[in-house]
Amino acid sequence: QVQVVESGGGSVQAGGSLRLSCATSGSPYSSYCMGWFRQAPGKQREGVATFYTDDGTTYYADSVKGRFAISQDNAKNTLYLQMNSLKPEDTGMYYCAADVRARAWSFREGGYCGTAGYNYNYWGQGTQVTVSS
Repeated sequence: QVQVVESGGGSVQAGGSLRLSCATSGSPYSSYCMGWFRQAPGKQREGVATFYTDDGTTYYADSVKGRFAISQDNAKNTLYLQMNSLKPEDTGMYYCAADVRARAWSFREGGYCGTAGYNYNYWGQGTQVTVSS
C-alpha cells in the first residue's frame, strides 16, 4: 500500500521561507510522478510543482516559479518543497500526491509531470501553510 505523508507546514511572515517534506513508501514502481498541490479557503485546488522520480524533471506553476524548488532525497524516499519569498497568497493547505501506476497518467509529452490533481491516485493528509503580511 502506497503511503504519502507531508510535514513541515507552519506560519511565517511575508518574505520568509518554509520547507515541506513528503515521505512516500510502498510504491511498486521506481519511476512515478509526485506533485505538490495547495488549496486556499474558497478557492480551487492548484498544482504548484511536480517531480518525476525517474530523472528528476521538475515543473512549476507560474505563480511559484523562481520562488519554490523541489528536491528529493532518494535514500529517504522523501520529496522536499523549499518555499522562499513567501507571499500571503501562498497561504493554504498543501498536499503531496503521487501518481503511482505502471504508466503515470500525469506524465506529459513534454517529459514532465502535469498538475491535474485527478491524475494522482495517492494523497497525503495535508499540511497548513500560513503567510502573514
